[in-house]
Amino acid sequence: MNKKALIDAAAEKSGTSKKDAERIINAAIDTITAALAEGEKVQLSGFGTFETRERCARIGRNPHTREAVEIPATRVPAFKASKCLKDIVGK
Repeated sequence: MNKKALIDAAAEKSGTSKKDAERIINAAIDTITAALAEGEKVQLSGFGTFETRERCARIGRNPHTREAVEIPATRVPAFKASKCLKDIVGK
């Protein structure tokens, strides 16, 4: 499912227009993104938790030259599904 299909499904399920559903979904995504950028966790009960994780610096290899390349430390977004979501998907 892509974003457009999600908007269509949300509009149909909630009985709102596609335009309103798109605004709501975009606002939710923007809010989650802003919270993650500030290092906050976003917990949605029954769905899961969005958070950022630190990835340590490491040494990688250029596959063409086999030369060692330093990969810098970075923060990456992560999602951990709730038990409820795992149970539903696992059926």
